[in-house]
Amino acid sequence: MSTPSLRASALERFLRYVTYDTQSDPASPTVPSTARQLVLLDVLVDELRALGIADAVRDDRGIVTATIPATSRKANVPVVGFVAHVDTSPELTGAGVKPIVHHYAGGDIVLPDDPSAVLRPSEIPDLAGKVGEDIVTASGTTLLGADDKSGVAVAMAVAEHLVRHPEIPHGAVRLAFTPDEEIGMGVHHFDVKRFGAYCAYTLDGDALARMNAETFSADAVTVAFTGFNTHPGLATGTMVNSIKVAADFISRLPKDRLGPETTADREGFVHPNDVVATVERTEVKFIVRDFRTAGLAEKAKFLEELAKQTCAAWPGSSAAIEVREQYRNMREVLDRFPQVVENAREAIRRAGLEPVEVPIRGGTDGSILSAMGLPTPNLFTGQHNFHSRLEWVSAQDMERSAEVVLELVRVWEERTPA
Repeated sequence: MSTPSLRASALERFLRYVTYDTQSDPASPTVPSTARQLVLLDVLVDELRALGIADAVRDDRGIVTATIPATSRKANVPVVGFVAHVDTSPELTGAGVKPIVHHYAGGDIVLPDDPSAVLRPSEIPDLAGKVGEDIVTASGTTLLGADDKSGVAVAMAVAEHLVRHPEIPHGAVRLAFTPDEEIGMGVHHFDVKRFGAYCAYTLDGDALARMNAETFSADAVTVAFTGFNTHPGLATGTMVNSIKVAADFISRLPKDRLGPETTADREGFVHPNDVVATVERTEVKFIVRDFRTAGLAEKAKFLEELAKQTCAAWPGSSAAIEVREQYRNMREVLDRFPQVVENAREAIRRAGLEPVEVPIRGGTDGSILSAMGLPTPNLFTGQHNFHSRLEWVSAQDMERSAEVVLELVRVWEERTPA
């Protein structure tokens, strides 16, 4: 049997995978949050087994794992893992995706199902450099699902290539495909010990040659204001409307700093993203982000003090603050495992690229996995404009991503003493 090229394998798989509706649901109490994710996860198990990877399995939490056996004569090559998620964002429908391959000759790309959806190189600098490449988009009314089915397709193309080419020396390679990444729940049930890898890499990045070894640290903060409710016809001098107190509190937030709309690079922020309100009790919910984990406590303290000042202006009101940890900057773990990042740099160079290292103003499954004891930076797959009707990916970038993964397993094998 002939082996398809990495590009052909990744592209063919990607075009199939995006047609599966795999949206996750933040309001769902189930794990995974939607049953439709399991359909694609089960397809992946079947495809892995068809490649001869006998231990491919999906657990009851929806996590698929599989092992590509070692081919190296060295007995001590570290086990390396690669992780990608199948779910797509709840922000835009992933049902009825119709992928289109454009052999890009330059200029605007107008999506046929909604001509107002236009990819313009004047607005998307990365697209301007893709003349001559095969650009995949959706048709204009859905997202594409390149986040992260491009990563899934790359991992599967690599698995196929390694199985078909046992002459490539490498240690054992572990694969994992997860649900619910988009709602921050994908790897909370991940069994790191059972996975058995020394380190892993999420395949969930954007532009060519990018690697992410640093993310925000993140907390969720709720500031709850309590007032006093009574019949409005009898409220004179007694009612304390917590909605008004909360509105005053929100209006006191700085307008020129500390918000996601006024910060950049390594600046953190506090971001009110939900309000649950009654006269008696109003909760203002925040996401709090900082590249320094210590900065989270500083920002929570700022919100607490601001709430106290607000309540002082509204006699009879009170406030309480609750802080819940979400994830931590993977850099705090990766700094203790420098080889994990350095080997990725070397693999990117061997694939003919120069590594571009940028911090993520967000988190990845790798943030959580790193905190769980599995050092996990993030590698590019070529996805762009994710969570949007204008989402796109280059088939050539997926191919280069697969080449980097193949070089990476070689680097780990070569740098392991015999």
